[in-house]
Amino acid sequence: MKIEELTNYCLNCKNKPCVKGCPLGNNIPDIINFVKQEKYIEAYNELSKTTIMPSICGRICPHSKQCEGNCTRGIKGEPVQIGKNEAFIGDFALKNNIKYEKKDDYNNYSVAIIGAGPAGLTATTFLAREGINVTIFEKENYLGGLLVHGIPEFRLDKNIVKNVIQNILDLGVKIENKSFIPNINNYNAILLSTGANEPIKLNIEGEDLEYVYQANTLLKENNHPKYIDKTVVIIGGGNVAMDAARTIKKLDAKEVIVLYRRSENEMPAEKNEIEEAKNEGIKFIFNTKPLKICNNKIECIKTETDENRTLKDIPNSNYSINADYIVSAIGSKIDKTFIQDFELELNEKGYVKVDENNMTSKKGIFACGDLIGTKATVAFACRSGRDTAENILNFLND
Repeated sequence: MKIEELTNYCLNCKNKPCVKGCPLGNNIPDIINFVKQEKYIEAYNELSKTTIMPSICGRICPHSKQCEGNCTRGIKGEPVQIGKNEAFIGDFALKNNIKYEKKDDYNNYSVAIIGAGPAGLTATTFLAREGINVTIFEKENYLGGLLVHGIPEFRLDKNIVKNVIQNILDLGVKIENKSFIPNINNYNAILLSTGANEPIKLNIEGEDLEYVYQANTLLKENNHPKYIDKTVVIIGGGNVAMDAARTIKKLDAKEVIVLYRRSENEMPAEKNEIEEAKNEGIKFIFNTKPLKICNNKIECIKTETDENRTLKDIPNSNYSINADYIVSAIGSKIDKTFIQDFELELNEKGYVKVDENNMTSKKGIFACGDLIGTKATVAFACRSGRDTAENILNFLND
């Protein structure tokens, strides 16, 4: 479908339910109207008020659970393909080398951003556009975080990520690679945006055996065992589980099985990702919980949920699944060791404790994204970074 057909399908609703469903609050109807009139630069400028990653979010966001899931058209038919519109505008800007506007009145404020994932990069951009001198501290030798190492190439072209990041750096942003702890006294404010990179343990017997892997580690390091003629079981139901399953299937595994403890309708993964996985021959086993790993077998038990969605084991339903390799993909958590270096307080859920302005227990040190418990999608991380950048600007100008 051509972009004109996609935009003409929009009803331009007055109450804008799609905007309410977008974590970033993108002004979707007005942006689509610009596209209808072939005013692509104006569309990009409007979009840039709220997001810096249209080419990325337009491709990987769970649109059916966000903007498109709230589209009026979707009540009786298919929703407007908002993601494709967003990606089109972002790609147009990259192709035509459209740069961010930056304020001429440079100031003497300096801010350090620790961690260059979606939240950190977004905060960087909104600060740098206001003339703030921004330095990114990143322990890896690349920027982008999970956009680079967490999402497979078949879902997100890394050249797009590279071009988006270059557009950010063209604002005059400095980079300190392989360095993670700046001298706090050299900056007017610090932003921690390191994400959640520690895999969550299954907490079952046998998960440390040599044939059991972590999905995050496999995707990041791209150092896989040989899967040919092997059966691989993925434990988990989110997008990371889908990415791992699809990646492993493409590496010629004989059989890939996704094991999830709840029903298919309760899977947090995007529906289209689940369908893609099924189309690629990946099998799914639902309402099944792993209990123990031993001798290349997973001992499981069937589960069910009651009216309160409480998960319960079904008595006497134990059975085993054979697996040459097992991959855990049940989520990730923050690295508390890094946080301890800053002597920051944590909240009762184990995230960095922040006030209503996302400032930590130490004045001038802010945190955003996964570190403070933001919902684990790129768009929510970007929103957290944008909001925190605004709070930092207010802090600097007080």
